[in-house]
Amino acid sequence: MQNKDHWEKVYSTKAPDGVSWFQPHADMSMRLIRDSGLSRDAAIIDVGGGASTLVDDLLADGFRNITVLDLSGAALAESHRRLGVRGDGVRWMEADITRVQFEPYSLDLWHDRAVFHFLTSEEDRAAYVKQVLRALKPGGHVIMATFGTNGPTQCSGLPVMHYAPDELHAEFGEAFTMLTHEEQLHHTPFGTDQQFIYCMCRKMTT
Repeated sequence: MQNKDHWEKVYSTKAPDGVSWFQPHADMSMRLIRDSGLSRDAAIIDVGGGASTLVDDLLADGFRNITVLDLSGAALAESHRRLGVRGDGVRWMEADITRVQFEPYSLDLWHDRAVFHFLTSEEDRAAYVKQVLRALKPGGHVIMATFGTNGPTQCSGLPVMHYAPDELHAEFGEAFTMLTHEEQLHHTPFGTDQQFIYCMCRKMTT
């Protein structure tokens, strides 16, 4: 289980652009989402979306069925405040991704930038993958971004995992087909660089 108190403190005491993972725009995520070929009414979830601006860009691009899930209510409130009335149609979920209950086969695309690498126990990772398998429709897409093998050893004071693309794919197993993977050098607001890998997979239809 993730540390809710930790993340509430982070988002209650720091500005949205005062954390290392801040991006003005989630350009790579948006490109991969567009590459998936989804219709604008597809059901998309941004796991750990918190104060991320991905939801802004999705709405601006015409996507209408968006869920943002985060452990921190403060982070979700910040995004809703930023969006104003545009955020009223977004589904905001304050929950632990390893424990929340999803409707089976209810999502077309699962996006996660930087939650999965905080799951350092095999039990939590297995619970996460089980959630993806339950919630994602057959043929649905998963876009995962984690620290690469040369990424930092900690983030926000917490230990993290590191993955090569094939290692990340292996965590999800044979039910998912790897479509593409890319590396990104993320420039933090503090002038440092962090290596991320992005993997896009498709859930098997049978």
